[in-house]
Amino acid sequence: MLKIHNPTSIAPPLLPTYSNGIEVPPNARWLHTAGLVGVDMEGKPVAGLERQAELIWEGLIAILESAGMSVTDIVKMNAFVVQGQDARAYGAIRKRYLGDHKPASTMIYVPALVSPDFLLEVEVIAAKA
Repeated sequence: MLKIHNPTSIAPPLLPTYSNGIEVPPNARWLHTAGLVGVDMEGKPVAGLERQAELIWEGLIAILESAGMSVTDIVKMNAFVVQGQDARAYGAIRKRYLGDHKPASTMIYVPALVSPDFLLEVEVIAAKA
């Protein structure tokens, strides 16, 4: 079982959607994903941040399930959002997939990703005992 760490000796998370730290139990299996981007099955980018985010989360869930894990096993995630995109729209979609789970998280605004059609890239680390 993952243990959340939000010590009272430091500022609480700036948003209620993440935790400052997550402790992984000994002997847990680890899964690291690559950064996923919003592409269709032919590898072509789809239009719009929201649709890209949905495809990314569907892909992340498929990877987690292939390892016998679920979103509640995510301990850390990084999201790279292209400057000018609405991070709140991404946050709403993320919340839809994560529910009440609050992994340690970082969101970074970047000037661009590897293709100008990519508006968002997300990678996760998961662990399961």
